[in-house]
Amino acid sequence: MNRPADFAFKQRQIGIAPMRIEEMSHEACIEFVQRVRFGRLACEQAGQPYVTPFFFACHHDALYSFSTVGQKVAWMRANPRVCVEADEVTSPQQWTSVIAFGRFEELPAETQYDSERKLAYSLLQQRPIWWEPGYARSMLGGNERPLDLVYFRIHIGQISGHQARP
Repeated sequence: MNRPADFAFKQRQIGIAPMRIEEMSHEACIEFVQRVRFGRLACEQAGQPYVTPFFFACHHDALYSFSTVGQKVAWMRANPRVCVEADEVTSPQQWTSVIAFGRFEELPAETQYDSERKLAYSLLQQRPIWWEPGYARSMLGGNERPLDLVYFRIHIGQISGHQARP
């Protein structure tokens, strides 16, 4: 016992269909992140990874979001290489997971970025209460954090995903 064939036999005995994992196409991955709009953003500084949840909007091969100035923004300014993971779990045997590697680009409040900032706003505001949690009042070390808004986009360089189904 304890071979994959033995596990599949046991699953059939108790009426559980064996899980099948399939690779997703580039187009299916983009469609997925367009739909879910929530994931985890990973950045790195001096060999230390940092992962945080965030909301985003996908337009073509870019993810748009915003934040206030803090650790995430500081680290992405220092090292623009980032990774985004988005998933959807229906059950242990039915899930979707997509990973995107990309490059952070800040969209500062400057005339040359007006159209990109307007696009980011128009995409993000399609989600109710889109400004939370990024623009929520935060207390850090007993002090209120300044709410300096930073729009940004992540240019997707590589994206891949897998789907599991019974």
